[in-house]
Amino acid sequence: MEAETPPARTLAYGTSETIDDDEALDAKRWKRRHVVAVLALLGFANIYAMRANLSIAIVEMTSGGEKKVNGTMLHVHGDFENWTPMTQGVVLSSFFYGYIVSQLPGGYLAYTHGAKTVFFAGTFGTAVFTLLTPPFARMGYGMLVFARFMEGLLEGVTYPAMHVIWSRWAPPLEQTKLATFAFSGSYFGTVIAMPLSAYLGENFGWPMIFWFFGALGVIWCTVWFKTVHDRPEDDPKITTSELALLQRDAFSQSHYMVPWGQILRSKPVWAIIMAHSAQNFGFYIMLTNLPRMLKDIAGYNLEKAGFASSLPYFLMGFQIITGGQLCDYLRKNKHYDTLFVRKVACALGFVGQSVFLFLVMTTSNSFLLVLFFSISIGLGGICWCGFSVNHLDLAPQYAGHLMAVSNTFATIPGIFGPLLVGAIVENGIISEWNVIMYIIISIYLAGGALFWKFADASLQPWASDHTSFVGQLE
Repeated sequence: MEAETPPARTLAYGTSETIDDDEALDAKRWKRRHVVAVLALLGFANIYAMRANLSIAIVEMTSGGEKKVNGTMLHVHGDFENWTPMTQGVVLSSFFYGYIVSQLPGGYLAYTHGAKTVFFAGTFGTAVFTLLTPPFARMGYGMLVFARFMEGLLEGVTYPAMHVIWSRWAPPLEQTKLATFAFSGSYFGTVIAMPLSAYLGENFGWPMIFWFFGALGVIWCTVWFKTVHDRPEDDPKITTSELALLQRDAFSQSHYMVPWGQILRSKPVWAIIMAHSAQNFGFYIMLTNLPRMLKDIAGYNLEKAGFASSLPYFLMGFQIITGGQLCDYLRKNKHYDTLFVRKVACALGFVGQSVFLFLVMTTSNSFLLVLFFSISIGLGGICWCGFSVNHLDLAPQYAGHLMAVSNTFATIPGIFGPLLVGAIVENGIISEWNVIMYIIISIYLAGGALFWKFADASLQPWASDHTSFVGQLE
C-alpha cells in the first residue's frame, strides 16, 4: 500500500519540520533503522555470550586446573569432577528444552505485546538467570539444569521477536543486510565469550564467567528499552523521508488469523525448516563441544582452547555481514532473482562447510585443525543469508510466526546433539570425534539439497489472502 509523503510533520514538543530540513538532517545522521540494527547486533551478542559461556565454564567446573601456590604448581580439583560425559551433555542440552518451548509463544507475544518489549524481556530474564547460575549450581545438578532451562525458555522469544521488528523496520531490498547484520551479533558474542570466559575462569574462578556476562546483559537491556520503538511512526527521532520509505512497502499491522494449516503444508516453509535445522545441528554441536574437541584432539589447555574456538565465530559473523550485503547488492543493483540468490547462498554454505569439516579429519596438525574448523563454521554465515531471511520473502506479515516455527524445529538438534556426543564420544579419542563429523556432513548436505529443491522467494498465496480474527482458520 502506497503512503504519500506529507509536506510537513509535527514532531515532539510541537516543532515543525519541512521535507527539505528533514532531508538535510537525514544526510547528517544515522538512519533510525541502522540504530535498531546496531542495538540488535549487541543484543544478540549478549544473548549468545550468555548461552556459550557454559561450554567453557563446564571444562573448569569438571576438570579443575593447574594453579601456582607459593611457587609450586598444584592441581586444583574441579567442583563437579564426578560429572560423567553424559551428565555434562544433559547440562549443556537443558538450555534447549526451554528454548524449544517458547518459540511459538514468542512469535505470538511479539505481535500482541510489542516485539521490542518481548526482546527486552527475553534478554533481561536470561541475564538474571545467568547471574544466578553459580549459586544454583552449588545447590545441585538439578538446580543448574533448571537455571539453564529457564535461560532457554526466556531466550527462545528473541529470534521471532526480531523478525517482527524487521517486518516493520526493514525496506524489502534491505531485509537481508539488516537482518543478517543483527544476527551476526550471535557469532561475535560467541567470539567474545569463548576467550573472555577462559580468561575469567582461569584467573577469577568459574562463577565470575556468569556474573560478568549477566551484568553486561542487564546494561544492554537498559539502553535497548530507552532507545528502540516497536514501529517507525512511534520513534520521535525518525525523519519524514525514512518514515515514508518504511511505510511505502509496509504491510498492514492489523492482526489476522494465522493460516497455520497452509503454513504447515507449504513446501517452501519446510525448505526453510530443513535448512535451518541442518545448519543448527552442526552449529550447536560445535558451540557446546569445540573447546572439548580441541582439548581432546589437539591437546589445547582451557585458555588456549577458548581462544582458538572463538576464531570460527568471528569468521562466521564476518561472513554473515558481508554475505548479507552481497546478497542485497545482487538483488538491488544487479537485479538477480531473489530465489536464485537465496538458493546459491545456502548451497555454497553447506557444501563449503562439509568440505572443510572433512579436511578436519585428514590432519593432526593443530594449526590446520583450527583453520579448517574455523572456515567450516564460518561458512555457516553464508547459509544464513539464504534461509534466515526467507521468512520475510514468503510472508512478511507472518515472519515472526514463521521464524518461530523454523526455530522450534531447528532447536531439536540442540537438545539431541550434546546427548549424541555424550553417547558416542566416551573416551575422547579421534575416531569417536570422526563419527560425529561424518554425521554432521551428511546432515549439512541433505539440508542444502532440500532447500535447493523446494525453496521459494515469492509472496505465498496464503500470505496475500488475509483472514480476519472473526473468520475461520484454514
